[in-house]
Amino acid sequence: MKSTLVAVAALFLAIVPAHADDAVALLQKYRCYICHADNEPGAGPAYVDVAAKYRGAPKAASTLAAIIRKGARSGGPWHMPPHPEVSNAEAAKMARYILSLKN
Repeated sequence: MKSTLVAVAALFLAIVPAHADDAVALLQKYRCYICHADNEPGAGPAYVDVAAKYRGAPKAASTLAAIIRKGARSGGPWHMPPHPEVSNAEAAKMARYILSLKN
């Protein structure tokens, strides 16, 4: 049992960074880092702040993925433009990565 648990943990650790790398590559491809950063706000909020806002919310990943594709407006002068060129699957991957970030 212990060896099975160790094998599962090793597999998990091998897979998780690859998914994070894929999501970061998508954030770079679609130039999200022009306005956002993982840990510090720019023209847009830091991804850790976005994660904190949505953490624990029902359907957080699907809500964030929809915002990535459709854009969003807030009370300030800046807004998130829509990105229809991002597929649903790519938006979901980016949303899961963003939600995984912690301060």
